[in-house]
Amino acid sequence: MRIPAWTEDELVLAGALVVENGWKELRTGAREVHELSGLLRALPLHSPEALALPGFRSPDSVSRKTTDFMTNHPDYPGKATRCGKPTLLMIRAFLRREAEMVQAARVLRDTMDSGEMQLLPRQPDEVDETGAAAVEGRLLVRRALIRERDPKLRLRKIRQLQKSGRPLSCEVCAFDFFRAYGDLGRDYIEVHHITPLHVSGTTETRLEDLACLCANCHRMCHRNRPGESWRTPESLRTLMRVPATRPQ
Repeated sequence: MRIPAWTEDELVLAGALVVENGWKELRTGAREVHELSGLLRALPLHSPEALALPGFRSPDSVSRKTTDFMTNHPDYPGKATRCGKPTLLMIRAFLRREAEMVQAARVLRDTMDSGEMQLLPRQPDEVDETGAAAVEGRLLVRRALIRERDPKLRLRKIRQLQKSGRPLSCEVCAFDFFRAYGDLGRDYIEVHHITPLHVSGTTETRLEDLACLCANCHRMCHRNRPGESWRTPESLRTLMRVPATRPQ
């Protein structure tokens, strides 16, 4: 068995360590490297067989990953080390949204310290593009999905929208379940957190923090890509090739 590739959440933690060190690598003996090695081995991501492999997320391997981040920075004057595409995409994410990505790492650390992450069950919609396997390394998304499944919050959001007189339709693409499916779709919509978890942290959710989405747009907000684990309804709307039109 080979040592598993670094997951998105692991790369977020390693990248934040490098950024907080001024985009410089950290040597194997550094206290921060040993702390991150221990944290990575505690994340509920990998099998016992992987954890037993020699060198799995060891201080040496963590130090090498920090070197990947440093040497693949566009301003690094020397030769870049070879690393995978996920690491390069994560570097790009830190360059574009440094403060946000560092905050994401802090949320992961805080929730690991509280023991909350170890209690998270796998979510049924965490599947790859073929629908065949669970996606590994998405603890922030998993935590957010559990929050979104609060039935009382969903009902309150739907009732708020109905009382306002606005149609119960997707806020991204304007899809209306009732118009499409008749009585079967009456009063149905999915509810999504507008503010990414790694930005909001652990807060009491307000109705203003929620958006009503169709199933497709909800999935696209959560669709995982290396270096990008969440997008807001507003940002998703800008990616749409066919502009949304509200029903008359």
